[in-house]
Amino acid sequence: MSLVELRNVSKIYRLGEEEIRALDDVSLDIESGEFISIIGPSGSGKSTLMHILGCLDSPTSGTIRLDGTMIEKATARELAGIRNRKIGFVFQFFNLLPKLNVVQNVELPMIYSGIPSKERRERAMASLEAVGLANRAKHRPSQLSGGQQQRAAIARALVNSPRLVFADEPTGNLDSHTGEAILQLFRKLSTEGRTIVLVTHDPEIAAVTPRRIEIRDGKIAVKIDLALAGLDRVKPVATAGVPPS
Repeated sequence: MSLVELRNVSKIYRLGEEEIRALDDVSLDIESGEFISIIGPSGSGKSTLMHILGCLDSPTSGTIRLDGTMIEKATARELAGIRNRKIGFVFQFFNLLPKLNVVQNVELPMIYSGIPSKERRERAMASLEAVGLANRAKHRPSQLSGGQQQRAAIARALVNSPRLVFADEPTGNLDSHTGEAILQLFRKLSTEGRTIVLVTHDPEIAAVTPRRIEIRDGKIAVKIDLALAGLDRVKPVATAGVPPS
């Protein structure tokens, strides 16, 4: 069984008499341990897909199975519980609370889970160690660089050991050098068996993932646009003594 299974999922908005299909009959599987990107231009439906996959929204029709649980008809309270236990989020603008230090920010998801304070601190420090930021645990977000703030946000996303991590334009607010370091961190986390989904419009980000899902006009594209997926920039690699074609 796949970690995520979407079947014939649609999301329809109505503006007066106009019907807008943000997602249109989408079916998709994501396997445990996959490192994928969801790509598409603004308005394509990729953010709507992430919101539904991440239990931030519910579909108009279709079914969703996450880690063996059918969730398409879950209440808002049930969805909140699923998000807290099974899903981690990393956002473009970090979303760290400025009045809390780094380790306190990382502890937040565990507070909502009712985990005792001693265990919260131990797990938060272990998560910061995993992203190379343990030495900044007592700093406020304003005392960190953009890359360090994003590492703190990644540590927060990982601290409850989620089954699935979504990163929405995770390098969009960073310079190219820092952005590459963040992508390298996601690659490392992927090799450790974590399931990671990057949501982006940037071909250079899409090119780092082994699997790419392109959204166009609310549907999954049958044929990937090589330029949009960044594949026109990837050089063939020689294998088994055979030179690249």
